[in-house]
This record gives sequence, structure tokens and C-alpha cells, in this order.
Amino acid sequence: MTNKSTVQSTFSSYPPQAREKVAYLRKLILETAKEIEITDLEETLKWGEPSYLTKHGSTIRIDWKEKKPDQYAMYFKCTSKLVPSFQLAYGDLFNYETTRAIVFKLDDEVPEKELKQCIKAALTYHKVKKLPLLGLGV
Repeated sequence: MTNKSTVQSTFSSYPPQAREKVAYLRKLILETAKEIEITDLEETLKWGEPSYLTKHGSTIRIDWKEKKPDQYAMYFKCTSKLVPSFQLAYGDLFNYETTRAIVFKLDDEVPEKELKQCIKAALTYHKVKKLPLLGLGV
């Protein structure tokens, strides 16, 4: 289920380079959901940010913010074990914002394989939260 017009208008409001980067994160989320056969992925806005929800997962949000124009991020529920597990599994491969986000600079090379593992853990969170490192397989 998609609330496409409001999500699309949010993407359209980003400057071109940021729009391209955030759209890439969206593509990775949609690809990962398809690869792990999630059929109930909902794309909507939460707090004005493109958000991805599924029954057995934890919400993923993606955004670029005007107050930090040189970066964009993928946000996770800060009370979950997601970001702390990513930090243990991947160390400094990613830049983190406390327990809530993986942050990228606009010119960063995104480690796609590892980020897709993080996305998979978030989309299946309620099934993997008791596994060591959420089953990240590192």
C-alpha cells in the first residue's frame, strides 16, 4: 500500500543531488523487501519523512534535511536494538547518529550489501530481535 502522491511530493522537495541519494535508499528498501518476500510493505509519510512499515518489522524512515544539507539518513526506531547491532556488526563502515540512524554524506559510496542486511533486519525485526546481532550473519 502506497501513499504515493504525498511521498512523491516530499521527494520532489529535495534538491536534485539529495533527491537522487534518498531515492537510492528507497530503491534498496523496496528491493530488499521483494528479495525477502515481504508483501505488505507500506510506503507513507511519518513526521514528514518517507517511511516504510511492515507487520513483522520496525519502521524505516529516510530523509534529507535542510539544516544539514551535505547529508541524508536512514532512520530506525531508537529504542530498538537495530542501530546498536549495526554498530557491533559493521563498526565504522557506517556513520551513526546515536541509536537512531545511519548517516551518509552526499558524496559517500554506500556499502549496498551491508546496508541491505540492515534493511532486512529492520523489515523482519520482530522475527529476528532475539537472534545474536539480529541474524546479520557477519
